[in-house]
Amino acid sequence: MTKKSINGLSPVEIFDNIGSAGFKLQHAISISHAIYKKHNDDISLFMNIPKKLRDLLNRSFITGIFPPAASRLSADGTIKYLFRTEDGRAFESVYLADNKRKTICVSTQSGCRMGCSFCVSGDYGFHGNLSAGEIVNQVISVPDADRITHVVLMGMGEPLDNIDNVLKACEILTSEWGLSLSPRNITVSTVGITPGIVKFLRNAECNMALSLFSPFPEERAQLVPAERKYPVREIIAILKGYKIRKKRRLTLAYVMIKDLNDTDRHLMELRALTRESGIRINLIPYHPTGKDKYISSPPGRMLHFKHNLVISGISASIRRSRGIDISAACGLLAADLQ
Repeated sequence: MTKKSINGLSPVEIFDNIGSAGFKLQHAISISHAIYKKHNDDISLFMNIPKKLRDLLNRSFITGIFPPAASRLSADGTIKYLFRTEDGRAFESVYLADNKRKTICVSTQSGCRMGCSFCVSGDYGFHGNLSAGEIVNQVISVPDADRITHVVLMGMGEPLDNIDNVLKACEILTSEWGLSLSPRNITVSTVGITPGIVKFLRNAECNMALSLFSPFPEERAQLVPAERKYPVREIIAILKGYKIRKKRRLTLAYVMIKDLNDTDRHLMELRALTRESGIRINLIPYHPTGKDKYISSPPGRMLHFKHNLVISGISASIRRSRGIDISAACGLLAADLQ
């Protein structure tokens, strides 16, 4: 008999599996605390429940907490973790420590089927969605799990191509019975799948980052195939019309490539597209994959973009690259799996 993973279940779902044996919802809540708050990977360590319940769990369940298969340490302190599912599918996560902020960048799929040409994960191919438990496991199974303050779903895969499991993972990450993280400290990144964006905005309070690449649809479609089915201007119109809850952040991620999308023409269109929208812009250096001739816009050009956006009343920032030497930076995950 295949045992069910507790990691990935809510207390109500746990109760559905133990209630008929005479156990109470409070027992289910204690079980969820053992998984999500104490990170216990052994059912025998669940101390706040009766022994009979531990015996029942041992017969029918596994914790669903499993350690990374391997890790790599960058010269800048970034750590990349390799995970494998029970059936052998590989995916990676990245831990980034920056003073008091401790961030884990997690994957939502093994590989990706979006095919963006500036991202290595698509070259790896698509090997399947990750379950909510497999997404959450990347947060609670790493050595620094107790120190994590922020979670970004920006690793391998397109989160909104796995929307139901992503929403469930966000529920676990933010619920009092789960990890109790603030939704303001969780960001989901997407290239833009319109139905998924609408569903996410309605059903989660976490931040969203939309990967833009170019404000011109015909240019974006060349490198981001999703543009053809889900035009980014329609998505931005949805974001502009959405009433942003207090402190919720909507961001356009803009990977900057020299002479390709960093001209003044792009800057003017980017300003026009986002002015008075409340949407912030995160400028990201391009990280060469070795499979193309692109190079990142120089720092001075990125600062030029940021300055002109800010003086136009648009919040803008430049992302600092981390973990390039271990293929852990933006767009490089799965490079070691090719």
